[in-house]
Amino acid sequence: MKLLTGAQFKELDQYTIEHEPISAIDLMERAAKAIAEEVSKRWNLQTHFYVFAGPGNNGGDALAVARLLAEKGYRATVYLFNINQKLSEECAFNKECLAEYSNIKFHEVRDQFSFPTIEPKTDVIIDGLFGTGLNKPLNGGFASLAQSINKTNVPVVSIDIPSGLMCEDNTYNDMSTVVRATLTLTLQLPKMAFLFPENQPYVGELKVLDIQLDMRYMEQAPTNMYLLESNTARKLLKTRNAFVHKGNMGHALIVAGSFGMAGASIFCAKACMKAGAGKVTIHTPKMNNDILQIAVPEAILSHDFDDDIITGAIETSSFNAMAIGPGIGKNETTAIAMRDFMLQQSLPMILDADALNILGNHKEWIQDIPKFSILTPHPKELTNLIGRCQDSYEQLTKARDLAIKQQLYIVIKGHYSIICLPNGIVLFNMSGNAGMATAGSGDVLSGILAGLLAQGYSNEAAVLLGVHLHGLAGDFAAADLEEECVTASDLITYLPKAFKELRKKQA
Repeated sequence: MKLLTGAQFKELDQYTIEHEPISAIDLMERAAKAIAEEVSKRWNLQTHFYVFAGPGNNGGDALAVARLLAEKGYRATVYLFNINQKLSEECAFNKECLAEYSNIKFHEVRDQFSFPTIEPKTDVIIDGLFGTGLNKPLNGGFASLAQSINKTNVPVVSIDIPSGLMCEDNTYNDMSTVVRATLTLTLQLPKMAFLFPENQPYVGELKVLDIQLDMRYMEQAPTNMYLLESNTARKLLKTRNAFVHKGNMGHALIVAGSFGMAGASIFCAKACMKAGAGKVTIHTPKMNNDILQIAVPEAILSHDFDDDIITGAIETSSFNAMAIGPGIGKNETTAIAMRDFMLQQSLPMILDADALNILGNHKEWIQDIPKFSILTPHPKELTNLIGRCQDSYEQLTKARDLAIKQQLYIVIKGHYSIICLPNGIVLFNMSGNAGMATAGSGDVLSGILAGLLAQGYSNEAAVLLGVHLHGLAGDFAAADLEEECVTASDLITYLPKAFKELRKKQA
């Protein structure tokens, strides 16, 4: 699904108005009803709502919500900020509708304003000051108002987007003037800013409300940003021919492990086998032999000459895919061996973990990475490659630039893992959860990707399907075990359930 900009959300509203057809005020009423219904499910009639409305359509939404809550029997105190004495047409209409409600105390603020006393035990704030059209930081009185809201110890419900937060790029925003919502009720689709970790304290709990906008608009909306959901991933999943044998299902090479880090090679190899590779060979130091023979008896072992570290590359032309990096360490001899593997350029390659740390220490080697390789950094590993960034949006921009320049697939691992394609398209993966923040999780992802590549999936199909399956396995694990209890081994255990889920939807 396409991820829209703030300007495109406005176009989506207008498209709906023209093609449903529906009037702008009726569309606002539809949105307000969805918001009021969700709010009334969460708070009882003893709750007193303080509604802060801006002069635009986000304010119009807030005024309509106040009226609908009043109709349900709630009390509300409403502040409409009309400093420039210029309201949008829909906001002005909803202002007039409030006059007949005795359980609404209405205040139109045109100059001076004193922040009310709000009781934490009984009161809730509804933030409808500014929506997705904001393109500069809040300043002056509105900045002070946002800061005053943040100082209250009460729940804050933001309509569509927390006021002060910009829809995409907040690199140069003044985050001290952004409303910190407890709950954000966003309309129709999530906004890009919600997908970045540093914005979570402002978004709070996120709920997307379907207000039946005309999604035919999405077909024509130009974008290079997408959400990666199961309906996309399932289309990439292949069906096995009934007469295949292990030789048809690919031979993956896992270059992993060092003394004390055998676990990384175990996770990677097990995930690779579980993802469907016909054969897996692990190239690893001799010290890991007994551990791996017991832990992964299905795998073939290729021993490095050294007991403790990887010191040399092996010939790779007989393999179908390779993952290198988990647990190999950053020894300079290992670094040279890794570069020798890269220079062979004979098969699809995943670079993860210490392979990325080595590249961070030898940035001149980045140009030697084979085209269309898959890099799977977490944010710190990515920083070593592209330099320090002010926020996730800047990091995404630099990662996308690197993916285009070097023709790579770059996966920025996180709650919403970000996949940058060589053609400039960016996808935010919508599976996965906080329980996956556990040692070995990335090794499992590398193994899944290697297993898919070995079977003949294209690099693009493997990265999209693999990242989504990895997150889906994490979701099933967390559902059964709770997020705190999920380990890397659990991700492998639940990977079959993730495959089964996609196949079920495929059918």
